[in-house]
Amino acid sequence: MSPLVTEFNAYRTRMNEVILSKNNLVMKRLWNLDTNTYEAGALDQKTKEMLGLVASMVLRCDDCIKYHLGKNFELGLTTEQLYEVFAVANIVGGTIVIPHTRKAAEYWEELVKEGEERGKMQ
Repeated sequence: MSPLVTEFNAYRTRMNEVILSKNNLVMKRLWNLDTNTYEAGALDQKTKEMLGLVASMVLRCDDCIKYHLGKNFELGLTTEQLYEVFAVANIVGGTIVIPHTRKAAEYWEELVKEGEERGKMQ
């Protein structure tokens, strides 16, 4: 498994457990609201994850970008679709988003490589 993907997922899981173990009701509600926001409703989950990726890119949150890339990969987003998402994010966010697009492309390539190794083509 890619160190880039493995390290991100391990760190995110570990720190989420630390944060949620403190039993802060507001933080637990925030995590729950975030989880529920991306569940299928009038919009399907894939569309919501693409929206989350665009927003994360425009806001320049690399951790959020990686998270949404992973979810989009799991939901079957193709590389062609991803680059259309990148185009929307860059138009909305401007050229300041380009460095985050580079990092996102690098992370996506790792996800694709892992998927190919496991027989899940994108």
